Amino acid sequence: MAKEITSEADLLREYHTWLRLERGYSLNTIEGYEMDLEKLRKYANGHTDKNGKPLNVVKMEFEDLEAFIFEQFKTITSEATQARILAGIHSWYRFLLYKDYIEQDPSELLEGPKKSKHLPTVLSLEEVNAMMGAIDLSSNEGHRNRAMMEMLYGSGLRVSELVNLQLSKIYLDEHYMLIEGKGSKQRLVPLSPVSEEWFGYWMQERSTWPLKPESRDVAFVNRYGRPMTRAMVFTIVRQLCAKAGITKTVSPHTLRHSFATHLLQNGADLRVIQQLLGHEDLATTEIYTHLDVQDLRKAILQCHPANKV
Repeated sequence: MAKEITSEADLLREYHTWLRLERGYSLNTIEGYEMDLEKLRKYANGHTDKNGKPLNVVKMEFEDLEAFIFEQFKTITSEATQARILAGIHSWYRFLLYKDYIEQDPSELLEGPKKSKHLPTVLSLEEVNAMMGAIDLSSNEGHRNRAMMEMLYGSGLRVSELVNLQLSKIYLDEHYMLIEGKGSKQRLVPLSPVSEEWFGYWMQERSTWPLKPESRDVAFVNRYGRPMTRAMVFTIVRQLCAKAGITKTVSPHTLRHSFATHLLQNGADLRVIQQLLGHEDLATTEIYTHLDVQDLRKAILQCHPANKV
């Protein structure tokens, strides 16, 4: 028999705690799931079930969820966003089932478009060097920006891992960093000699900057002494690419893709790359083998005499 719900507010708080503590999701994932649940709640408030009764977000049936999805996907064409909405709905009803608020998951058979795999944009080594060379080292933020770019490319960090990096988790003597990745999972990531060199220059500069109390253990701060944000890093990357004349659509994640691709091209084992990137599933890392195959095909087309006119 299903448990009784005391109040919707308490239920939503319990869901948030379940996502954060029991599922170990990142704050970004939790925000996305809660945003999708809010869309479902608004839909339920404005619709009735097949018997003409107001919909209840806890007791919705498969047909109700299917109608909600159909309405959402009429205006949302992005496959990634569609997939995330579906994941949010599945998460909500898994929670209700796990906590015994419902006896059957109505979203179990709910399907959407399969997310197509797009090969990520990758920079060549020449483009990476051009981007690094575009950094104005005479500016106040020059050494900080170079150290950040070197860590994104030299260690394959996610932008969220970079902005949340703590000084106490950087072990320069051992040449490692302790990184907290998705789902609060920790991994040791080596520091390249180049990253260490530029981080050392930044540490000298950082010691002269005004720091807010919450930034004492934060590796990278802005000019006001507060922690860097993801948006700031995105802006810096795009500005550097524009200065370097790079016309590709580039984000901080592009440097992570470039890190993995360049390792693979130079003989690194795929499982080593998986561990460095913090991928739970090797299949996620295997996308870089497709990138490598593309390069091989390009080499045949450009260099094989049979393809030259």
